Amino acid sequence: MVALGGDEHVLLLLLHHIAGDGWSLGPLARDLSLGYGARLGGSAPDFAPLAVQYADYTLWQQALLGDENDAGSVLARQLSYWRDRLSGLAEQIALPSDRGRPAVASYRGGSVEFELSGALHGRLLELARAQGASLFMVLQAGLAVLLSRLGAGDDIAIGSPIAGRTDRALEDLVGFFVNTLVLRTDTSGNPSFRDLLGRVRASNLEAYSHQELPFERLVEALNPARSLAHHPLFQVMLALQNNAAVELELAGLSARVEPVVGVSAKFDLSVSLAEQRTADGSAGGLSGVLEYASDLFDRASVEALAGRLVRVLEAAVAAPEVAIGRLEILSAAERRTILHEWTATARALPCATLPQLFAAQAAATPDAVAVVFAGEELSYGELDARANQLAHHLRALGVGAESVVGVCLERSLELVVALLAILKAGGGYLPLDPEYPAERLHYMLADAGAAVLISATGLRDRVDAPGVRRLELDGAAAAIAAHPKSAPADVLGPHNLAYVIYTSGSTGTPKGVAVDHASLANKILTLGRDLNVGSSFRSALVISCAFD
Repeated sequence: MVALGGDEHVLLLLLHHIAGDGWSLGPLARDLSLGYGARLGGSAPDFAPLAVQYADYTLWQQALLGDENDAGSVLARQLSYWRDRLSGLAEQIALPSDRGRPAVASYRGGSVEFELSGALHGRLLELARAQGASLFMVLQAGLAVLLSRLGAGDDIAIGSPIAGRTDRALEDLVGFFVNTLVLRTDTSGNPSFRDLLGRVRASNLEAYSHQELPFERLVEALNPARSLAHHPLFQVMLALQNNAAVELELAGLSARVEPVVGVSAKFDLSVSLAEQRTADGSAGGLSGVLEYASDLFDRASVEALAGRLVRVLEAAVAAPEVAIGRLEILSAAERRTILHEWTATARALPCATLPQLFAAQAAATPDAVAVVFAGEELSYGELDARANQLAHHLRALGVGAESVVGVCLERSLELVVALLAILKAGGGYLPLDPEYPAERLHYMLADAGAAVLISATGLRDRVDAPGVRRLELDGAAAAIAAHPKSAPADVLGPHNLAYVIYTSGSTGTPKGVAVDHASLANKILTLGRDLNVGSSFRSALVISCAFD
């Protein structure tokens, strides 16, 4: 007992969960009120005798479940059901967390309170009645929709406490009777909310008829991979508190129940809702608490999550025939952020082509290393000069603006020189990976309308290119070196062709995509800004040049 003032006190009751559950608070408050009244009158409390004791319940439960080795026992049948029902269940659910899961959970947590209005509460009850379902089933379907929409997949496992007081003789007992059920929700196929609710109803009714198997016994039987990082079988809990309100009737005193907010988190997310009723018994709203693991979530993210759950439920009761993938989950502010603030990425770009940008860099840092391969390197000045010489040679072969030039070379310094030279000559390059099948290379050359193919003598047999002029760099090295090292006349604009890239062809015939210099410059300048590219920056070419 804590005295706050002369006539204000706080009575703190600490009840371990093994000794009592939420239901137990009702009879406990009743008996406390009765005992207080009796003591005021100078007499001993006259408690009504209990029909059974908790010890009777434990013996009854053991007798009910029977022996696992007896195929006809409740225990054996229910183990068989749950093994089948939870077969293939993922080890953990994918949640939109702010951080990765630590190797060992700290169990630190927080909580966010939220409300469902009386009007929404009433409409949820109406939908439940129309479908022959319970309010809990509607809430479970809504939570499953939200998690699925946020990336958890279409197999949503949610834990739920069940009272476990299946006999009226147990209703007045103080003790722990609660069991936990793993409720699996299938959201696949983008069903309507009404159809999803039908799925939830059917699967939950099956689960309720197999509720006697203790959760701890189920975990022991299934033996999932144990982890210090998360709860086994499920990581999201949903509870609907519909027990009668706990009331203390203490003569001469005014008393109210003051909930104690916990700071620990047994689960990643735990949604607890309590029904409120008006004086006439009609729907008065739902008070919600969303507890979260601080290891994974920030409070702001959980506040947003609670708001989205409310919006899903509002959308579901407004249009239960709508596919769950089309139910609104974003607030107006979130939609504005995504559609406008996050997409406000426009930047003023220089009206330049890649050869112009490279020439400016080469002039600024001619001696800086530009390319390194197999122990050899080229400075910016050397790369610029060699690309200029090859560009002049390509011009002499007729390459100009909008010309497509195929490039089939092994990874080398010459590959980089060739790509830059094609752009300087005014053409667009078509990268051809020598590892590709010859038929694919032939198709790409013909489909793109390439006029020239740059390759090497050692790759002569890789590409069949009738009608395409072939330039083998090693064989033409002397002729190329005879050209000037100065840049050829610039014939390009930002919207001229820079390169042609082909899709993988995994869904059919490969398709060529033409990319202009404005797009290429945009990509390169954006990468430079986002990656904070400076003189010390190094980048490795780890993929084929046939991918962009």
